[in-house]
Amino acid sequence: VVQDDRLHRRPQLHLFRVNDRHMIIRMESPEVFYPGQETVVVGSAEIEQLKRVALTSPKKRARLCTHQSPVDDLHEMLIVLPHDAYVRPHRHLGKAESLSILEGEADIVLFNDDGTVRTAIQMGPHGSGKSFYYRLSQPVYHTVIVRSQLVLFHEVTEGPFRREQTEYATWSPDECDQPRIDQFLNSLPSE
Repeated sequence: VVQDDRLHRRPQLHLFRVNDRHMIIRMESPEVFYPGQETVVVGSAEIEQLKRVALTSPKKRARLCTHQSPVDDLHEMLIVLPHDAYVRPHRHLGKAESLSILEGEADIVLFNDDGTVRTAIQMGPHGSGKSFYYRLSQPVYHTVIVRSQLVLFHEVTEGPFRREQTEYATWSPDECDQPRIDQFLNSLPSE
């Protein structure tokens, strides 16, 4: 990882180098990255680096945003979650969301407002025999349960990003409460 301050005011990172092609990115946090160029090209080498970040990040995830900034109208992200990642059940107020599995397997669990399970969608990549795509048009509480060593998915939602438009379920454990997380995950339907 090489710092490069020449192209933009904020520090840029040459995180990926494939042949003579560099993907310049800006690190928003240890697990969230934004592109430093208008054309974003992602191949196997970039995905492998994203996997390495997810496996070592404190939040057990990595997100490569392919839109330029949080204020963009359309948000597209490549997200990697390892098996032990916890995504707190949440919903997006006033936004649609779609997700396509590219690698690995996961269950998308949809909840009623009271925390009871509405449905669990078993997902895998195209050709796996499982659903590979879903779209939520309404604000429904949902989570991702990783069923393989890791999962890679492409998520699309509306921007701009506003933290107050993500509502976490009050009946779900906080990301810092590992005993309650384990209990909660064990209560969910399994494959």
